[in-house]
Amino acid sequence: MRQVHARRRLLALGCVSAVLAAGCGVLPGGKERHTVTVWLMKDSASGDFLRKFTEDFERGHDDIRLDIRIQQWTGIVDKVQKALRAGPADAPDVIEVGNTQVPQYVEGGRLTDLTLESLRDWDMDKWLPGLAEPGREGTQQYGIPWYAANRVVIYRKDLFEEAGITAPPKTREQWLADTEKLNSGGNQGIYLAGQDWYTLSGFIWDEGGDLAQESGGIWRGSLDSPAALRGMDYYRRLQALGNGPVDADEEHPPQSGLFADGRVAQIVAVPGLAQAIVQKNPELADELGFFPVPGRTAERACAVFTGGSDLIVPRNTDERFRAVSVVAALTGAKWDTELARTMSYVPHKTTLASAVSGEEGAAAMAVGAAHGRATPSTPQWTAVEADNPIKEYMSKVLGGADPTTEARRASRRITEALDPNVT
Repeated sequence: MRQVHARRRLLALGCVSAVLAAGCGVLPGGKERHTVTVWLMKDSASGDFLRKFTEDFERGHDDIRLDIRIQQWTGIVDKVQKALRAGPADAPDVIEVGNTQVPQYVEGGRLTDLTLESLRDWDMDKWLPGLAEPGREGTQQYGIPWYAANRVVIYRKDLFEEAGITAPPKTREQWLADTEKLNSGGNQGIYLAGQDWYTLSGFIWDEGGDLAQESGGIWRGSLDSPAALRGMDYYRRLQALGNGPVDADEEHPPQSGLFADGRVAQIVAVPGLAQAIVQKNPELADELGFFPVPGRTAERACAVFTGGSDLIVPRNTDERFRAVSVVAALTGAKWDTELARTMSYVPHKTTLASAVSGEEGAAAMAVGAAHGRATPSTPQWTAVEADNPIKEYMSKVLGGADPTTEARRASRRITEALDPNVT
C-alpha cells in the first residue's frame, strides 16, 4: 500500500532513457561494463535527480552501466512477482517496492538476504522503523529503507489565531482542548472522516496496541485489546469536534476540497495535500501550517503510519554485488538526503532528519516518522484491506455502538482474513 502524496512529475523521460541506455559495453582499455537494471516507481524521483545520480554513480563505478526503468503502481505487485520468478536475463537487479509490499515478495525465498550489509555497512539501527520492519522476516533483512512520508496535522494559522491559540499543541490532551476551542463560531475544529483507519492506527500504536499481533506463527486481530480500545476512544473524542462523516473515509469526498472550501481548522494528512488545497483556494497560501500529530506526552510525537519505499534485490539476479552497490549508493547519506530535499520526503534514517529541517511540512513528517509504524508484517494483510473490517468497526462505534463488542467482531474478521483456519 502507498500513502505518499502526489509528487512532481518526472521530466524529460526520453532524455533519461537515452542517458540510461541498456547493454554491456567495453570501455577503453578493454574493461567490460555490466548493465544493472533498476526498476523505480513513477514519481518517486524527478528526472533531474535520476540524471545526476546516474552520472555520479557511473563515474565512481566504471564497470557498471545503469538502466533505470520507470514503473507504474497499477499492477506492480503481479509484475514484480513475475520478475522474481523469471530467469536472470529477464529480471531486474534492483526494485523499488512499497514498504508494506515487501512481505508479499519475501514468500517463496525469491529475495536476496541483505542482513550482513545492513548490519555491517548501512547502520540499520538508525533506520525508520516504519520502513525497516516490513522489510524484515525474523532476523533477516530483505527490504532496505529508501524514503518515507507520513501524516501530519495541516492547520489554518488564521483560525488558530482567532481562537487565541498561539502555538501548536504538543500533547494529545492539549490537542483535544485546542480543537474544542476551534470548533465554534461556524468553524469545524477538525475534519476527521469516520473511517480514516490510518490515523486511528497511530492512536492505537501510541497506546501500546496494534491492529493484529503474531504469536507462535499465527496472526490474530487485536482491536479488542485495552490499548487498542483506548486508541479508538481518543479517535471518537477528536472526530466529534468537527463534521466528518462517520461512514466514509478521507477520500470520499476528498478532504482537501472540504478544507479549501470551508472554515475547517485542521485535517490529518500528508503535507503534500497542501498543494491541492492552495490550488483550489489560493487565499490560503500563507495561512497553512504543519505540526506533528501530538503524542501522549510532549516529549514524544504520536506514532503514525509510515508510507514510503524499500529497495529489494531479487535472488535471480546474476549481478548481486553490483546491485548491492546501487542500493548502497541510493540509500547513502548523499543521495538519500538529496532525494528528500528534492521530493519533500523523510530520509530513511533518523540521523538524517536535519536534511529537511528547513521545510515545515517535511520537518513535521520527520518528527512523526521517528516513531512511525507500518501495517502488520504479513503477506496476508492485503486480504484484510480488501474488505476492511476496521472501517466498519469505526463507523459503528462512532454511530453509538458498544466499542468492545464491535472491536471483538472486527478482530475476529481480521483473524479470519489472516488465516481462515484459525478458530
